[in-house]
Amino acid sequence: MGVRERQAAVRAMRGQMWSPGRPSKAGREDRVRFWEAIAGGLSSEDAAGEAGVSPAVGSRWFRQAGGMPPISLGPVSGRYLSLAEREEIAILHAQRVGVRAIARHLSRAPSTISRELRRNASTRTYRLEYRASTAQWHAQRRASRPKVAKLAVNDRLREYVQDRLAGAITRPDGELLAGPEVRWIGRRHGRRQDRRWARSWSPEQIANRLQVDFPHDESMRISHEAIYQALYVQGRGGLRRELVACLRTGRALRVPQARSRGRGKQFVTPEILISQRPAEADDRAVPGHWEGDLILGLGSSAIGTLVERTTRFTMLLHLPRMRGHGEVPSVKNGPALAGHGAQAVRDAIATSITTLPEQLRRSLTWDQGAELAQHAQLRIDTGLQVYFCDPHSPWQRATNENTNGLLRQYFPKGTDISRHGRDELEAVAAALNSRPRKTLGWKTPAEALNEQLLLIQRGGVATTP
Repeated sequence: MGVRERQAAVRAMRGQMWSPGRPSKAGREDRVRFWEAIAGGLSSEDAAGEAGVSPAVGSRWFRQAGGMPPISLGPVSGRYLSLAEREEIAILHAQRVGVRAIARHLSRAPSTISRELRRNASTRTYRLEYRASTAQWHAQRRASRPKVAKLAVNDRLREYVQDRLAGAITRPDGELLAGPEVRWIGRRHGRRQDRRWARSWSPEQIANRLQVDFPHDESMRISHEAIYQALYVQGRGGLRRELVACLRTGRALRVPQARSRGRGKQFVTPEILISQRPAEADDRAVPGHWEGDLILGLGSSAIGTLVERTTRFTMLLHLPRMRGHGEVPSVKNGPALAGHGAQAVRDAIATSITTLPEQLRRSLTWDQGAELAQHAQLRIDTGLQVYFCDPHSPWQRATNENTNGLLRQYFPKGTDISRHGRDELEAVAAALNSRPRKTLGWKTPAEALNEQLLLIQRGGVATTP
């Protein structure tokens, strides 16, 4: 066969069997392992290593799918040929074994083998060659049945969803309020940066409100999950990806549940969670159990607060900024120039709490902030057993949260707290400790603590005042 005849045969062959491009080296099994690792809480890079692909490929899979698995993680039905069976077919076919013999070897119908050799052969060579990896890629591509998204075909429904999600805000008189101009960068916006102003109904609110606004129109129905997929998954609906900026989280990708559950700090172990705190701290029967937190102000300024659960006695920690704050750029893993790093907070707590007798230094409950990462050294220095609240559970430090609210009278939000010196903090603490409290029978926290100190000096047992 000459060159022209061979080229004509190739063109004819490609006309009958179109090839969409270079086959992917990663198969369904690789993707399943990747998404199972993601479901286990691993990062995209680590999950890619579990699947045997490069970190760049894993990041691309995660980004294209919007953070959620686009395929079923269950096993494939046995009615379809597996990659192992296709490898057997490729080996036997290369050895010029007949179709019926291959079928008997695999316990499959001869028509299945014949159809497989014809439909899933490689089309990028001068002749029809059967390769297992290429055949598996052809089969997976052909097996996909993308369903047309309802938002893509129902214009009326799409306009309703977009208006409730990204519609403009209006003044009470009906005038449009433009709000800040925010450039879409494909990533979650910073905590304090401007966010796009919109009506910002949640997908769940939109899905349920449709039943109220269109009670008799079944075409105006959609689930909140379908709206999320239309926002996050590429090519899965008629909504633009930049509309995720109108969601309350503003994140460009969804976060798997296992990854969000694993966001606790590494220095917090199960044995020091609040569930392990002694029962005497819960019922406030014995003094000496404290709750602590930081009050933040403008420019990363902060002060620490310690509140005793039984007497409500309050101590304020002076956390001045370090030299160079705001003058030199911050260094990764360097000192916390704002003044409330782990070492500064540890030293401040140790300095204040050691002024009390040992009987009033039983435990300290804190949230999972990184400022108490050196809790182990704090326990060694002071004998104070440290416990941590569950993530996002400020109500587990109710006494401290209430006290912080009282302190906001002196340190309002949005003000620079660093301008207050140690003497001023002591004066505010004294003012707070001299207020009579209803929960103490109208005694002051200072009087209640003084009673406990007298009991300790007399050798008695400190009890509830």
